[in-house]
Amino acid sequence: MKKVRIHRPGTFLRIPLADGTFGYGRALSRVFDAFYDYRTESPDSDLDRIASKPILFKIAVRHLEPGSWEVIGRRKLEESLAQPIVQFRQDMGNFRDCTIFDTVGNSRSAEPQECVGLEAMAVWEQHGVENRLLDTFMGRPNASVEDLKVRLQ
Repeated sequence: MKKVRIHRPGTFLRIPLADGTFGYGRALSRVFDAFYDYRTESPDSDLDRIASKPILFKIAVRHLEPGSWEVIGRRKLEESLAQPIVQFRQDMGNFRDCTIFDTVGNSRSAEPQECVGLEAMAVWEQHGVENRLLDTFMGRPNASVEDLKVRLQ
């Protein structure tokens, strides 16, 4: 069994993508990472530049490939990144049974429409994140994201 790599909150990560470019992320907690709307053709280590970019998404990631995402620095998380992460889960047998919850333990029942735009409860593998980033940068839908979207009927 591979050792799970846990990055300290605030750790910046440079992520090699399949087309030879690089994406960038940041550890938010022991489980969650945020990913920046920033892609480069050559490696960038300028933490100010990276941190100035908008966040594309925040998701739980299982880090099982040590060294594949390069640690390029660490800084204290900005207040906006330290906020609870809100997600949803939906019963596959009864699509009307939805719950919205956050990373500090709040939860409530919700209508499926209230979950539109939220991330589904899921833990992503590193290669799945890499595919999602590249698909996002290329302007194409990501099959995993589509599969995880809330069902409205």
